[in-house]
Amino acid sequence: MARFHDLTVTDVTKTIRDAVVVTLQPDDPAAFDFTQGQYLTFRREFDGEELRRSYSICAGRGEGHLQVGIKRVEGGAFSTWANEDLKPGDRLQAMPPMGSFFTQLDAGTERNYLGFAGGSGITPVLSIIKTVLAEEPRASFTLVYANKGVNSIMFREELEDLKNLHMGRFNVIHILETDAQEIDLFTGLVTEEKCAELFKGWIDIASVDTAFICGPEPMMLAIAEALKTNGLTDEQIKFELFSESQQGRLAKQEMAKRSEGQKGTEITVIIDGARRSFTMQKGQSVLEAALENGQEAPFSCKAGVCSTCMGKVLEGEVEMISNHALEDYEVERGYVLTCQSYPLSDTLTIDYDTH
Repeated sequence: MARFHDLTVTDVTKTIRDAVVVTLQPDDPAAFDFTQGQYLTFRREFDGEELRRSYSICAGRGEGHLQVGIKRVEGGAFSTWANEDLKPGDRLQAMPPMGSFFTQLDAGTERNYLGFAGGSGITPVLSIIKTVLAEEPRASFTLVYANKGVNSIMFREELEDLKNLHMGRFNVIHILETDAQEIDLFTGLVTEEKCAELFKGWIDIASVDTAFICGPEPMMLAIAEALKTNGLTDEQIKFELFSESQQGRLAKQEMAKRSEGQKGTEITVIIDGARRSFTMQKGQSVLEAALENGQEAPFSCKAGVCSTCMGKVLEGEVEMISNHALEDYEVERGYVLTCQSYPLSDTLTIDYDTH
């Protein structure tokens, strides 16, 4: 199971007014060998309470350094601290890279990629773009990048540099919500209808091999529908979500109601080879029960968005009420997001070590 490691901050650079790029030097570099599109989960205490937050790696795989992008969130303790107080020389703790927001690359292939990013959703997509362009010399990549206005475009200069460096292989379409542009299609929100218009004259959707989408859930769902309508399969569409859905919160309430009258589940969790057994309270998720009983189960978002809390069901049955992180084949093999998993059986065994 992944554990936290120490890293030193070597640089903090503003990319826009409310976002920074943080360069990190791990004490154990081998533990932080990443794949494009992955993220790091950090932990830090604020006012005596431990907070965990995940931020995507924005560096390309072959660039020789480790960087994450952190955009300030209104009221967000960690992101505000990172933007205002974090400085070179500071020490941080993070889990090794995690996440499956990528495809395996092959230098001998000629693929056509399409990316959609909204706001800070550009961070993992940028890592994917830089790695694809470097490692698949015959590949092409089109990025549709949505922001409120010009001033909120993260990595604007870096994207332009990539466009100039890889002429004919990398193209960027900026969609701005509030700033008017010469072409009306490029102003407003990214909707299913706007995607359909883009596919008519600006993007050859029939040639796309894989599409990556990272941003707010409503935008991602609209884009996914447009892609499917135009011939892409679920296997060709890769998601990375960074906000909890209202549906997930309502589903938790429903699971709590359904547990009324049920007896507690006898659960065994396997962490770092050690087996621990205890009785879960009614209405608890597997992760909540593990943490309450003193187990150091891994977690970050607790919203079914990342895959940090992933475990495998070895015995028993659970209902996973929200899943924005696991692939279908992983679910078929018995993997679940324990923060979203509620027992349906009297006994349950979860293995956090098997990934």
